[in-house]
Amino acid sequence: MRGNSIPTTLLVAVLAIHIGPPRGHAQSSTGSQRAEPPVPSLPAPRLAEPRDASGLRPAQPAETDRALPINLATALRLADARPLTIEAARAAIETEYGLYEQARVLWLPTVNLGADYQRHDGGQQNVVNGQLILGARNQFIAGGGAQMVFALTDAIYAPLAERQLLRARNIDVQTAKNDALLSVAVAYFDVQQARGYLAGTLDSVARARELARRVGSLGRGLAPQIEVERVNTLLADLEQQAATARQDWRTSSANLTRVLRLDPAAVAVPLEPPHLQVTLISPRETVDALIPVGLMSRPELESQQAVVQATLVRLRQERMRPLIPSLVLQSNATPDEFLGAGVYGSGRNSLNHWSGRSDWDAAVVWQFKNLGFGNRGLVTQRRGEQRQALVELFRIQDLVAAEVTQAHAQVEAAAIRVGRAEAGLKAALVSYTGNLRGLSETVRAGDLLVLINRPQEVVAALQQLQQAYLNYYTSANDYNRAQFQLFRALGYPAQNLACSDSFGGVMPVDTARPPQMAPVHSPEPCRDCPH
Repeated sequence: MRGNSIPTTLLVAVLAIHIGPPRGHAQSSTGSQRAEPPVPSLPAPRLAEPRDASGLRPAQPAETDRALPINLATALRLADARPLTIEAARAAIETEYGLYEQARVLWLPTVNLGADYQRHDGGQQNVVNGQLILGARNQFIAGGGAQMVFALTDAIYAPLAERQLLRARNIDVQTAKNDALLSVAVAYFDVQQARGYLAGTLDSVARARELARRVGSLGRGLAPQIEVERVNTLLADLEQQAATARQDWRTSSANLTRVLRLDPAAVAVPLEPPHLQVTLISPRETVDALIPVGLMSRPELESQQAVVQATLVRLRQERMRPLIPSLVLQSNATPDEFLGAGVYGSGRNSLNHWSGRSDWDAAVVWQFKNLGFGNRGLVTQRRGEQRQALVELFRIQDLVAAEVTQAHAQVEAAAIRVGRAEAGLKAALVSYTGNLRGLSETVRAGDLLVLINRPQEVVAALQQLQQAYLNYYTSANDYNRAQFQLFRALGYPAQNLACSDSFGGVMPVDTARPPQMAPVHSPEPCRDCPH
């Protein structure tokens, strides 16, 4: 095993870890703070509201829906304070800080206060000559005692390891905030996509109803009954799609209110148009330039580096354990060793002799577990844990690079799709209008009047228009989702967006929830905003 271990000098060279005091609670305990490495600057976010190629008004909630107006700035601000993932990460800090506090006070004894009474009847052995003694005995002591049994290696190294783990838990809060921002953004643009698609589908339904009326009014010689049924089939299908689109709006809204911990029965109504485009990172940025940013900025990497440092400390701890003694200080005035000094009373049948008493035991002990083989096993265990932590760090590095590459590819593709979808929607509108106009125009073919465009051609054009609506609103919101995925993959702090005024002002929003659900506090001011 020793031949396969990674030297400590190599680990330090590979990790290049910045060792600083833990944040949060630990900063107050150490009274010092070292500067964090600078985060690469973020381009200013940009909202683009291009002319809506559809020319439609956004869909409105149903009369039975309880509307919850909200804008993107408000959703991102709530995402920085209310999601449960952030609260769970903060709770983990408190748990780890409790372990850190315990490790720091291993040097201090445990103090006991109380009283102890013992009653003996019958025989016992004389400890001097071994003879049997018959008689009764009372014994009482009231006072205190102390116990301090610990290995100096634990007292020295355990706080250092827990300090690094506390640092990791503090960093995990930033990871939780970044994840929460992404989940809110994805849910928000899911709502936008469903709302836009509903508007397009309702427009297609209105066009299909008008088409059915016009086809039904044509003479039997111009449009046989089969053409009427074809249009009615399309109308029924579009009405089903409209019902599904409204369902998607409500379900995606429920997901958004779940993440933001708002009223779950409300239907979120974004104030921005559903074709809004948000640019955080330019699609022209190269992936080779972005991967180093992610490797430098992702909090997951910094957190795992702290975990690796903790495993290195624990490895040194086990290597030093046989060389550094353990300290033993305990009271032994009572059999249970809880009390060591106090008021002492004794007697044969009553407590008629009183005095003071003090009994203590102090020792310095070098301990070799299982003739030292147990210590060697502990060193091997800690070395394996250190290697596992290092492998996990490398796994996270690979994951970060992959996520940046994937998100960059999604941004590039979505940017292209947005332009093509807009052009496709404009062409579909022109095609439908032209085919519908041809439905009312005829030409003579011999003795027969023939429609310039048959109803089935108009039906096909309307189906293309419906698909164009789907492509238009899907591509626009895929672009937005990809932008936030790339933002998160690069490791930029969520507060850069939550506290930014680039998306407009934060609006008042109804944060009330049903009385059966736990109340949620309002967002705190942006005190930790990087700006």
